[in-house]
Amino acid sequence: MLSKIDRGVLFMLVSALISAMNGAIAKVLSQDISALEIVFYRNLIGVIVILATLQHTPTKLPGGKIHLLLLRGFLGFSAMILFFYTITTIPLGIAITLNKTSPLFVTILAFFLLKERLPPTGLMALLIGFLGVALITKPLGLAFSYEHFLGLMGGFLAAAAYTTIKKIKHLYDARVIVLSFMMMGFVLPLLLFLMAPYIQAPDYLKFLFPEFIWNLSLMTWSLIGAMGVISTLSQYLLTRAYSASKAGIIGVISYTNIPFAIGFGYMLGDSFPDFWTFTGIALIVLGGLLVKKG
Repeated sequence: MLSKIDRGVLFMLVSALISAMNGAIAKVLSQDISALEIVFYRNLIGVIVILATLQHTPTKLPGGKIHLLLLRGFLGFSAMILFFYTITTIPLGIAITLNKTSPLFVTILAFFLLKERLPPTGLMALLIGFLGVALITKPLGLAFSYEHFLGLMGGFLAAAAYTTIKKIKHLYDARVIVLSFMMMGFVLPLLLFLMAPYIQAPDYLKFLFPEFIWNLSLMTWSLIGAMGVISTLSQYLLTRAYSASKAGIIGVISYTNIPFAIGFGYMLGDSFPDFWTFTGIALIVLGGLLVKKG
């Protein structure tokens, strides 16, 4: 019989593997549809699932501060579109690693906005983590691209969304908080699709105004459905993992989605990371773990 810790680790490992697989599916889908369409369909499926659970088991929390709930939704959507866009444009492992900088940004935002203490361990974690970012993006070697910047911004916006949750978690059921960004991730893309024919966006913003394509192949629809199911399963296993084991242990295991993503990306044609990129990934992981420990 597996112990609670063993079960938690197993749940997190499977969740990390499925999360990386979800990124791989998004990368495959990007050959036929835009990143914004991927976000649109993913959230449409998520909205249906969350509404069904709320219908079955209504929330009992009082609510309030609706502006913060809407802000969390907008920040979550913004982080998601940047994440999926970088998945379609840079190697999968790098895109997921840059998104994993969010714990570092949470530490900074919590210090300035929530007045939380920044221990020496936290400061060291920030220095180590952002050194890792520098090694991955190689700014001095002119490899720092617009896509790398957007990946980093996705991590920052995800951190801003997580920080907002701390202000409303006692007011709203977790499902309602998730629903807020899934609704944003459904409604805002719909508005952008409607605006797209009338806007001549500059090249660096064209990913926000793509043409919406209804006539998709059966394979594409199958992958969209699989992505929705896999995303839900990943979140379920993540929740089970944190319920079955200590948060610190699960936090360490959660970073296994990076090597999984590198493997999936390589199978899809991404170049294998060089020594400095691997070193940068390791430093970002170390920084994230130090933040959790602090």
